[in-house]
Amino acid sequence: MTGFASMLSDEDMKNISAWLAAQKAKPGFAKDKELVALGERIYRGGIPDRQIAACAGCHSPNGAGIPAQYPRMSGQHADYTEAQLTAFRAGARSNSVQMNQVAAKMNDREIKAVSDYIAGLR
Repeated sequence: MTGFASMLSDEDMKNISAWLAAQKAKPGFAKDKELVALGERIYRGGIPDRQIAACAGCHSPNGAGIPAQYPRMSGQHADYTEAQLTAFRAGARSNSVQMNQVAAKMNDREIKAVSDYIAGLR
């Protein structure tokens, strides 16, 4: 964002800020409580018998991440998270060896569950 934002004038920044402030938030919700419960278990504790690490170990218990190391996850759109985890699993996204290894061990249901849980983290 720094490169993009540095090219904006003060007036551009004010206009963008005003537009963003006027947008209504679209609250997300879980459609399947059991799936979200599975996502919470995986996020907080991983799946030890399959050597799948807990997401919270790197992305923090509340999803805030660790700046410059692990990205913030809380509130991320479930569809986006699901797509990224699927891309890591398939090797289409290869910028994180750790995420490739974790996602490779997860099935579609587990990826969906974690994605839905992350969307509700605040």
